[in-house]
Amino acid sequence: MNLNRIEIKKHIQKMEDRNLSFRVFDLNSSFNPAYLQPHKKDHFCILVIEAGTMEVHIEDRKHFLKAGKISIVFPDQVHFISNASSDLHGKVILFEEVLFCSDILKNELSAYNVNLSVHLNCILLSEKEFKNSLKITADIENIYDAPTLIKKEQARFYIKVLLLGLIESIHGQHPVLHQEKEADKVIYFRFKKLLNQHYKTQRTVQYYADQLAVSTKKLNNVTKKHCRETAINAIHNRILTEIKRQLLFSDLSHKEIAFDLGFSSPSALNKFVKAKLKETPTELQQELAQIYIA
Repeated sequence: MNLNRIEIKKHIQKMEDRNLSFRVFDLNSSFNPAYLQPHKKDHFCILVIEAGTMEVHIEDRKHFLKAGKISIVFPDQVHFISNASSDLHGKVILFEEVLFCSDILKNELSAYNVNLSVHLNCILLSEKEFKNSLKITADIENIYDAPTLIKKEQARFYIKVLLLGLIESIHGQHPVLHQEKEADKVIYFRFKKLLNQHYKTQRTVQYYADQLAVSTKKLNNVTKKHCRETAINAIHNRILTEIKRQLLFSDLSHKEIAFDLGFSSPSALNKFVKAKLKETPTELQQELAQIYIA
């Protein structure tokens, strides 16, 4: 199946969206037709259900959503929506990973993040937790409706606060997230830790497999199981996230970024970015500047 991949930069509701890395809009039974067919997104999607019901199909699981539930769909998870009731009401928040939550989901909360995406796909909150999530969602929407440079920075932190609250909630519901010691989960956790430590200098699956004392086939099976990507894609995506951060936040030249991240030359960096994103580092930098700084 040739799946459609929806890009956040093409989801334009108003002029300001061209310079924003997040979107907020009403959730009702009138979905974007693309949402009703299996597809992927290049961004996170949070579905907040205030009234009514619907089903969200994510990978091989079907989740029934009703008032008080929240679903987070991760980038590149295959999903679609069905059976929305006529009284469905809520909010949809879309946001990119590079600025808002890469650190939270991949580094700061590494003890939580084994199989984290599966648990965040469907979250049932207490009445108090849900009301708090609705308040934060309203704060994010208010900024989206009238964004400024300072307010965009506030939105970044509101989204982090919302995510942290949801992660803490499912951690309480699924203490297994912290306590599990199954072999595959331990391997995955150690792989992600090693990757965050050595991605600048070690880029082969063989290196990480050797460090973990497993075969490359075993490591690939583990990463596919827990983050739905091959080990080499996990390595490449970690490097790509760092490239984006340095292009956006550092004063380093492309040559300095190339050498800092272990590329043999600026042309090697250019080739890597071009292969992954179909654009040059200069084009990527300009695009990020428009989204996050303009």
